[in-house]
Amino acid sequence: MVRVRAGVVPVLFLLVACLSFQQLCASDDTVFYDSFDETFEGRWTVSSKDDYQGVWTHSKSEGHEDYGLLVSEKAKKYAIVKELEEPVSLKDGTVVLQFETRLQNGLECGGAYLKYLRPQEAGWEPKIFDNESPYSIMFGPDKCGLTNKVHFIFKHKNPKSGEYVEHHLTTPPSVPSDKLSHVYTAILKPDNELQILVDGEEKRKANFLSADDFMPPLIPTKTIPDPEDKKPEDWDERAKIPDPNAVKPEDWDEDAPLEIVDEEAEKPEGWLDDEPEEIDDPEATKPEDWDDEEDGEFEAPKIENPKCVTAPGCGEWKRPMKRNPAYKGKWHAPLIDNPNYKGIWKPQEIPNPSYFEADQPDFEPVAAVGIEIWTMQDGILFDNILITKDEKVAETYRETTWKPKFEVEKEKQKDEEDVQGSEGFLSSFQKKVFDLLYAVADIPFLSAHKSKIIDLIEKAEQQPNLTVGIIVSIAVIIFTVFIKLLFGGKKPARVEKKTTGTADASSSEEKEEEKEKEGTSAEDEKETAAAPRRRTVRREN
Repeated sequence: MVRVRAGVVPVLFLLVACLSFQQLCASDDTVFYDSFDETFEGRWTVSSKDDYQGVWTHSKSEGHEDYGLLVSEKAKKYAIVKELEEPVSLKDGTVVLQFETRLQNGLECGGAYLKYLRPQEAGWEPKIFDNESPYSIMFGPDKCGLTNKVHFIFKHKNPKSGEYVEHHLTTPPSVPSDKLSHVYTAILKPDNELQILVDGEEKRKANFLSADDFMPPLIPTKTIPDPEDKKPEDWDERAKIPDPNAVKPEDWDEDAPLEIVDEEAEKPEGWLDDEPEEIDDPEATKPEDWDDEEDGEFEAPKIENPKCVTAPGCGEWKRPMKRNPAYKGKWHAPLIDNPNYKGIWKPQEIPNPSYFEADQPDFEPVAAVGIEIWTMQDGILFDNILITKDEKVAETYRETTWKPKFEVEKEKQKDEEDVQGSEGFLSSFQKKVFDLLYAVADIPFLSAHKSKIIDLIEKAEQQPNLTVGIIVSIAVIIFTVFIKLLFGGKKPARVEKKTTGTADASSSEEKEEEKEKEGTSAEDEKETAAAPRRRTVRREN
């Protein structure tokens, strides 16, 4: 249900007045208006052509009681048209084209524009309305791939050639990327000015006669390149050429390598030649469910060689490479000015047979409003389609039909973004905590407890609400180990060979003492020992 703020009451009162007293709003200046409060069936004609299988529905805008014309299916072509009672001229005075769209599921690839069609005498019928039906103006949002613009295209008949040419607005506005209701307005003025408004704000101003504002320009150029003119075979367009008298120097070695071994380099002191950079994880054991025939021979995962951490390097030492001072690369003759250069060839200009002069566009009249689109998205809602001769009428409709909905949707979006923002911050914070805990698990003096710490971290990742408790548990483990080391506790022995899965030959009294300090019962240890060790003991980022 739409919530209405106190400041909107006067505007809504005006709307009620407009609906009650047609002379206030639906005056002679309002050529066409459809609010879609009633079903479109019987008023609009759905194309029966086979390509257009998309189903139109009469649906409420999400979160409102207001109805619109809805694109209900994905990846379909849609076509629907409404004839005007009388064609409207675009050449006499101001004409305003306005409508609302709401991309309720966003828009990745598809159009949401309207076509303002010429009279049927131009060669089309409502029941077979399609992309070939002749229009005067196409206006509205379109987005797919690199295309992201509010189209304004008009078709104009060249009086000399008789050809209809599409003229596209250059640098059109971009399409709002949210899921809110937006209102698009095109104002055609008698002084050849065009204004494009989005949500009542001017986004583009253009002049129909300006060569900079439309492509191709409405007025053709006076001359064109002669299509019969051909470039002479001896025409030389090279401004520079290699010096034919240049000779490669005798000391130029084209085969010299870019880099050579640095013979002055010396092996750093303390380099461990016989130590590999990685070793087998001494704690890794073959899982109980490992099948050599199915899984292959078990190989322990590799870990960084602890001896290499403090050493300058491990493994075979090799002298580094350095840039070769003798390198010159492939020799090329230097460039000189081309004595035969004639410049870039262009065909000669001839008078343009399609050139004409005009004081204003010779627009074809609009006899119908149509929607003909191919979209990958559903949920596109059209509403409040208006054609009027008065800018004030269009502004009144924006204030009464669009703005109240937009304000409600914007407030709801803000609330959702606030919730998502807090959740996103928490998720990001938890990830940083988990990454830090994994780094803690790799600290050498905690190696005897690494598996237990990893178990706790993974449990916290699966149940984020346990994160604080898990951090406390890991802190207890670290504190216990630290106390043992500080007060003479036995330091965990370094395992140099693969473990066989049997218990170390330590006394049962020492085991029981360690269990008490770490908060682990004898039964818990039995369960831990019985469980197979994971094949990957550390998360890869």
